Amino acid sequence: APTDAGFVAIACGTSHSVALRNDGTVVAWGSNSNGQRNDAPTRAAFVAIACGGDHSVGLRNDGMVATWGDNSIGQRNDAPTCAGFVAIACGRDHSVGLRNDGMVATWGADEQRQ
Repeated sequence: APTDAGFVAIACGTSHSVALRNDGTVVAWGSNSNGQRNDAPTRAAFVAIACGGDHSVGLRNDGMVATWGDNSIGQRNDAPTCAGFVAIACGRDHSVGLRNDGMVATWGADEQRQ
């Protein structure tokens, strides 16, 4: 876990955690079995973060989403590549993004129609 100050948001997955610094960078710690730590972006300017079971999502200040960690069910590769997102959330194996036009995008697991 980080020992310095300056964090504005935190999120937890099954065995990893992510914190958002006031400068928009993220710090990840805990398990790295699926890249939850080492794949975390280090230079992007984030405004929000969310964690799923073994993956994480960050909302960048330009409205784009960034994903890292597990991709066994499309948690990363199926993420949208367009801008315009204003909020994000994660379930265990899926993620959701709210766009500025009110539309919702989902990616990752879909076995329960999530």
